[in-house]
This record gives sequence, C-alpha cells and structure tokens, in this order.
Amino acid sequence: MNLNASGHASLSPLLESADRLRIDSARDPCGTQLLDLGVRCRGSLEAGRLMAEVCLAGLGSVEIVPGSHAVSAGPSVAVRTDQPVAACLASQYAGWQISGESFFAMGSGPMRAAAAKEQLFEHIGITETAEHAVGVLESAKMPPTAVCEQIANDCKVPADQLTLLVARTASLSGTIQVVARSVETALHKMHEIGFDLDRLVSGYGVAPLPPVAADDLVGIGRTNDAVLYGAEVTLWVTGDDSSLEESGPRIPSCSSPAFGQPFADIFENHNRDFYKIDPLLFSPAMVTLNNLDSGRQFRFGETRPDVLRTSFYGP
Repeated sequence: MNLNASGHASLSPLLESADRLRIDSARDPCGTQLLDLGVRCRGSLEAGRLMAEVCLAGLGSVEIVPGSHAVSAGPSVAVRTDQPVAACLASQYAGWQISGESFFAMGSGPMRAAAAKEQLFEHIGITETAEHAVGVLESAKMPPTAVCEQIANDCKVPADQLTLLVARTASLSGTIQVVARSVETALHKMHEIGFDLDRLVSGYGVAPLPPVAADDLVGIGRTNDAVLYGAEVTLWVTGDDSSLEESGPRIPSCSSPAFGQPFADIFENHNRDFYKIDPLLFSPAMVTLNNLDSGRQFRFGETRPDVLRTSFYGP
C-alpha cells in the first residue's frame, strides 16, 4: 500500500470538477500543483468532503450526514475507515508544522509518510518512497515557491511531482476537513497513552458541522469544539477486555482537566500555542470500543451540547 499513490488517485474528482466545486488549480513557478479549496476560492461542501478523503490517503470515506439534535442542530461529518492507523495516523494527522517566508501551515495528508519527519513514524512503522507526493495545508495563504520546494525536498520528490491542497479554517472546505478528524483524534490519543495500535481494526466517527466562522481564530475554536465536545467515535478492536476497561476512560476529551471550556478560551489562555495545551484534551467527546474477540462493548466519555451552543452560536 502506497499512501501517496492512493491519495493521488483520489484527486481526480477535484481536478475534473474544479469549476463546479468552486475551487482552483494552478501551477507554482517551481511546478508544484496548488489546489485552492478555501483561501481565495469559496470552496464547497463537496470540495471539503473530497479534501478530507484525500487527507485520509483515499483509505476512508467522508460523508455529510444528518446531525443529532441532542448534540447540535444541523448536519454532521461522518468518517469511516478499515485502515485506521495508515489513514489517520500516517496520513490525516496534522503533525507537520510548515513555515517559511512569513508562511505557516499545519501539514497533513500522505506526504507526511514520504517525509517521515515526525517521531510518530518510528512508532507506527509506516514510511514510504513516493513518486508523487500529496499534502493538505491548513493555512490562510497559498504557499510561496520556497515553501513548495522545501516540502518537495523533504518528501524526496521533484517540485513538479508535488500536489498541495490548501484551505483556511474559516472556509467551507476547511471547516469540513478539520471536523472530519474525529477518528484520527481518538487514535492519536490512544497512541499517546500507550495503547497497542495493532489491535485496531476499523473506525467510524461523527462530529457536528459548525457554522463557518468569519475569521480563522473563531474557526479554530469551533472546529475543535465540534470534536472535543460533540464527536462520537466507534472503534473495532481485538484482544482482552481488561485493558479496554483500563484504557477507555483515558481516551475521550473529558480525561483532561481543561474539559468543559470552549476551545477558543483555552487557546487564548495558552497564548494561542497549541503545544502549551494539555495534550489529553485533543480527543473526541465519546468513544465506544467494540471487542471483536469477546463480543463486548465499552463506552466512555460524554458530549457537551451546552459548550457547543456557546461556541457555535454565542452565549
């Protein structure tokens, strides 16, 4: 399985329907293909859905589904995958900080497996050589030439064999692709607490789709709250039950002392630095573990509709 090849194959619907999806494709002077899904372009629901699937390296499905009125009014974003570690941790996780020439972005997508710059890849044992690298950037700007060239160099591909999908958080496409990370946050949390990732078989998650914010700071707050206080994730696993009962309470976001505050407030209180925030917070509100060996199910966490209402619609 080559994540970048799979992700590259998933680009076709975006490239073939750019006008209909309200996105733009252009070539940087260095040859890198740049897809604007929500920086200068309006973007769309479908563009955001497809962007999220590319971010999963084509190894998962993303859908806009009816939401639960008990959690939040409006639609939700559902994601499912039968390759959870490869799709979510080796590809979708936004673990690559990219910066240069007054540009900053959180990098995700299959290009991460080609660059393998993060310590995470030593733990999950997934790296690859790519012929064409594909990545997703969460940024309010399109990357300059020097940044494109640096990403290509890190991925060990020519600059004209790199495709970057870019959207700001405060855009329709950008909001969807962030909220589609419910399963990914659960897996990353499980990795952080030392759960054996080889036991993971399949995953499904759903999180409420918040109103698109007018600026990125508010958008960061709303999209994080959608996962922290509204996401419900189901994972199919193997192995013994006792370890699930022991690990389970540590997976959802309520395991963090910061749980209960809108993320925008938490972000401000930590000087807008993600890395100063308690890492135990970054996980879905509820997690259900289905043990395929024992047939038992374990459920942990809680949703907080009250926090979502404050975040999405104001106090």
